[in-house]
Amino acid sequence: MFVWQRWAVASCVTLLWLGRVSFGVPDPARREQLLRDEASRQTGGKMSLSIAEQKLNSHLHKLKLQEMSATKFPPAMHFFSAKPLIQNSPVYKLIQKMPKGAALHIHSTSMVSVEWLVKNVTYRPHCYICFTWDNSVRFLFSDKQPFPRWDCLYWQLLEALRARIGDPTRFDDSLMQHLTLFTEDPEREYPNQNVVWEKFEKAFIAAAGLITHAPVLRDYIYKGLEELYYDNIMYLELRSGLSRTYELDGTIHDKVWTLKVFQEVTQMFVQDHPDFLGARIIISAHRALGVSEVKTVVKEAIQLQKDFPDVVAGFDIVGREDDGRTLWFFREALSLPAQLGATLPFFFHAGETDDEGSDVDQNILDALLFNTSRIGHGYAIAHHPLAKELSRKRNIAVELCPISNQVLKLVSDLRNHPAVVLMSEGHPLVISSDDPSLFGTSGLSYDFYQAFVGIGGLKANLGTLKELASNSIRYSSLPTNLKNKLHDMWLEKWDLFIANNS
Repeated sequence: MFVWQRWAVASCVTLLWLGRVSFGVPDPARREQLLRDEASRQTGGKMSLSIAEQKLNSHLHKLKLQEMSATKFPPAMHFFSAKPLIQNSPVYKLIQKMPKGAALHIHSTSMVSVEWLVKNVTYRPHCYICFTWDNSVRFLFSDKQPFPRWDCLYWQLLEALRARIGDPTRFDDSLMQHLTLFTEDPEREYPNQNVVWEKFEKAFIAAAGLITHAPVLRDYIYKGLEELYYDNIMYLELRSGLSRTYELDGTIHDKVWTLKVFQEVTQMFVQDHPDFLGARIIISAHRALGVSEVKTVVKEAIQLQKDFPDVVAGFDIVGREDDGRTLWFFREALSLPAQLGATLPFFFHAGETDDEGSDVDQNILDALLFNTSRIGHGYAIAHHPLAKELSRKRNIAVELCPISNQVLKLVSDLRNHPAVVLMSEGHPLVISSDDPSLFGTSGLSYDFYQAFVGIGGLKANLGTLKELASNSIRYSSLPTNLKNKLHDMWLEKWDLFIANNS
């Protein structure tokens, strides 16, 4: 009898017990069975743990109990305030050591720490800066004084500006503030979603001038993979619009050139780190674009996937859902692959909203109608029982990014995150970090901590962590042979992690 058949039989027995009319004290044996059946449904509930894993699980449970009984509980605080507490957490330190499989939801312009961008990239020769009318910055590498443009009337050479200021540390700190959302007083700084999203989008634009400089791009990709690798991540799927890349003399490279660079740097990184499998790109278009523009991007993505089948994983539409166009608005563009007889997997952002009942709120259902391979964020899925049922039946994972959801003000206390229900039901889930540089994180450990301690609560155990890490491989876009290879690589690291910590 298959596992799911045994589970179905056990569930029926449980329901029959519950259906009986009972007087007096319920049968303790029935109660124990009920608790076991419910626990088996949660993420990791069906994981069989070895003796060594059980030993580590017991230790982990004690550590979690201590943190959950502390006066300050990190998942109930804004991440910016909780970060120092998390860094000192024994649970977090253990999660850091844990092999986490794959990162499946990270955006290309926010994958590397802003400290590296400021202290490395902005110190390179020929880097210019412009301070804009809306209290933001722009960067540009040029071999001569850049011409004024609508958003930048006056460009200054950073090297000369630093020399005039005389306090580079303070100046560099101010530059970092333009490239991240991190602040010591997030509640005052970001009173609502509109304010935090405005700063969020400004930071993306500010970083673009640095990242899209061709020599920087090569170093940036390598550094990004390195930061993931140091957090015990073995594979990456990166959302990227493949912005045009420029040289010092103003020469512009197309998307094919950018993909080739990504492929070359990734291959170089894998050669240097044989226990890292690789990386792929999910080509993205912004939801502020028009239908014809998205059609163009979809056609490009179809061709690029044919030309780079090992690099291009699929397509997504990104940007703030509450402020942008719906998936249904782009239905003509999203129908193109089927009309052209092409295969282009979709990985849609959907349900990153708390605006229940709006047109945007229907993105969850439309993502499923367009056969999305995964659901990015899926915060609103708990309000859509049919979507939740369909995604579960079709084995479509939700990409859970807890810190992003909290910082962008969808939820304040992560114990109230809708994924609490998803995790208790064993809904397909993967953990990712969305925009780590903007939130002051790196890799996946912070998000794993928040999901494990805050969303999972005391019920979440080592089996939960093991299944979440394994899910990142199972629900990746890799072909079966590479999934199996990655899983074997991960399992070897997992066994070593258990042996070293149990």
